[in-house]
Amino acid sequence: MTHLHPVAGHEEPRRVLARAHATGGLPGAILLHGSRGVGKQRMALWIAQLQLCERPGPDGPCEACRACRLALGLEHPDLHWYFPLARPKGVGGDRLGDALEAARADALIELRARPLRPSQADELRGLYLALVHGLRKRALQLPSESRVQVFVIGDAEYLVPQEASPEAANALLKLLEEPPAGTRFVLTSSEPGRLLPTIRSRSVPMLLSPLATERVAAFLVEHAAADEPTARRAAALSQGSIGRALGFLPDGDDPGPAEALRREALRIVEAALAPDRGRSYLTALEFPVAGARTLVELFGHVEEWIRDVAALSSGARDRILNADAITHLEKLLRDSPLEASRVAASMPALEQARELARGNVNPQLVVSGLVRRLRRELGAREAVVGGG
Repeated sequence: MTHLHPVAGHEEPRRVLARAHATGGLPGAILLHGSRGVGKQRMALWIAQLQLCERPGPDGPCEACRACRLALGLEHPDLHWYFPLARPKGVGGDRLGDALEAARADALIELRARPLRPSQADELRGLYLALVHGLRKRALQLPSESRVQVFVIGDAEYLVPQEASPEAANALLKLLEEPPAGTRFVLTSSEPGRLLPTIRSRSVPMLLSPLATERVAAFLVEHAAADEPTARRAAALSQGSIGRALGFLPDGDDPGPAEALRREALRIVEAALAPDRGRSYLTALEFPVAGARTLVELFGHVEEWIRDVAALSSGARDRILNADAITHLEKLLRDSPLEASRVAASMPALEQARELARGNVNPQLVVSGLVRRLRRELGAREAVVGGG
C-alpha cells in the first residue's frame, strides 16, 4: 500500500496540536494557511491521522496502529479529503454531484499512486456547490470505525472565485456553525483573505511558515530522487516551499512546471523593458485566446522578476530570488535602466491583471495590457526610429 511521505518540518505546530489533542482542546475546525506548497495539505492529513489514531502520543500519531496505516494510505473510512476539481463536461443538474464524487474518487486513486507532486494553482478547478452538498450528506452520517470523522478541505479559497461560489461557501458555513457530533474539519488555504469572513471566524487559524532551504533540499534528495546540485537549485528558488521546489525539478528532458512558468514570466518582463514597443504585442500573441485563469500563477513569477530587477538596481544583490539569473538581469538593466522606486507603482498593474485573469478575459488582451502598463510604470526607454 502506498504511504504518504513524512511531514517535513513544522515541528512546533505539530507539538502544539498534539498537546491540544491529548488534553481534549483540539479545535473542531482548524484553518491552516501559508504559502502555496509549504505543506498545508500534508499537515492537514497529519491532523486527521492524529484524531483517528488509536494510540496517539505526545509527539502525534503512533504511525503503527491500523487507523494510522489506513490514514497514511488515504484509505481510512473516516478520513474524507475534498479538494478543487474540474467541472465535469456535459453534466449538470442532479447528476453533477455524482459526477464530482466519481471524479474525486479517481483523483484519490492518483494521489495514492503519486502522493508527491508539484504545487500548482489551477483556476479551472473549484469546490462546487454539488460537492459541498455531498460533503454535508456524508457529515450527517455516523463515523464508520472511529469516534470521529475528519473532513479535510484543501484550497478552501476555491469556494469563492468559482461558479456558484456564494452558495458553496454558505453551505460549508452552515456545516461549520452546527457541526454534527463527532465531526471535525481541517481547512487549508494559500489565500485566506479570499474566504468568507464568516468561515474564517468559525475556524481557528494556524500559520505554517516556510521551511529552511537546507530542509527543502534534503527532502528533494530523499523523497524525490533529485541529485544534490539539482535539489539545491530547486530549493534556492522554492521560498521555503517543498511543493514549489518540486515544480523546479526537471521533468525528463523538459523543465518542470514552475521552471516553465518562470521562463515565460521573464519573457514578459523583458518585453516590458525592451526599447521596441512592438515586442509587447508579439509576446502577447504567444498566448492562447482562452484559459486566462491559468495566468494567475504566472503573474506571481512576473512580480518576482520585477522585484529582482529592482533589488539589483538598488544594489541589494542578497535579496534576489532568481540568483541563478543575475548575469542576465545585469545585462537587462544595462540595456534598460530601471529606478527601484518605480517598482511599487507597477504592482497595481499586476493585481489588475490577476483580477482580469480570474474573470477569464482573453489571455492575449490581459498580457498585452499588462506589458503596456508595465512599460509605462517602469519607464521603459523607447527605441529611436529614423533620424539622420
